[in-house]
Amino acid sequence: MTGRDCSSGPLNCRLALNGRSYAMRTVVLSAMVLGLLLHQPALAEDVSETLLPYAVNVHRTPVQQSWTGYGIYLGDGIFITAAHVVGRAWMTWPKIVIDGTEYPTKVLKEGTFEGTDVTLLSVDEALLPMRLRLRRMSLCKAPPQPGQLVVTAVPEGIAYSQIFDPKRLPASAKRFNTVIADVASTGNSGSGVFDRRQRCLLGIMSRKITMPVVGSGRPIKTRDVAKYFVPAAEIAEFLPPDLRSRF
Repeated sequence: MTGRDCSSGPLNCRLALNGRSYAMRTVVLSAMVLGLLLHQPALAEDVSETLLPYAVNVHRTPVQQSWTGYGIYLGDGIFITAAHVVGRAWMTWPKIVIDGTEYPTKVLKEGTFEGTDVTLLSVDEALLPMRLRLRRMSLCKAPPQPGQLVVTAVPEGIAYSQIFDPKRLPASAKRFNTVIADVASTGNSGSGVFDRRQRCLLGIMSRKITMPVVGSGRPIKTRDVAKYFVPAAEIAEFLPPDLRSRF
């Protein structure tokens, strides 16, 4: 019996049609699974291409060779970094570094490590590479949720992580309730934390959270628990009023 030949009876006809339908569904499902598997590298590459251009280095003057901070381009010549990366700007004369070129900055607003750990810097937009001038980053509107997939970005590359449940933090660090896991592999001070799906800025990396190892003796040993980032909602409040509607 081939095609639609049902001369051998309606039951055999139905069996044949059902068999072909099952085979077709199997082929379609296999193609979908294969497509998803093949799409993963492309997705990772797409995230990298989307977010890496926003990541910059931040230098103090004179340059500290043993340590460098990071920052994120927001748009309109404005960069954001952790306040402690810049320090007291009138003393450190911070510069934005893009592809090895240093750009002088002006301070739009300076935070503090103990308060809101972010500082806003501006660079003459006409000096910036064209590929950057055309970009603008949005602040995420929704608060981060435990388990949410995120990406951290520095000029050297991106790293994947997720939002860490703040209930698992030590009592001494409860006030730092926007944190990510994967301490060792993710970006350090001033790097951006992005929502992996929306590609919006969830926050700016501020500090590492540690806790003492039980029974470690003296000197007391510690272990890394999570990394705190200044959340987008706090950044939005920190922005000068004339900038809040832009990002």
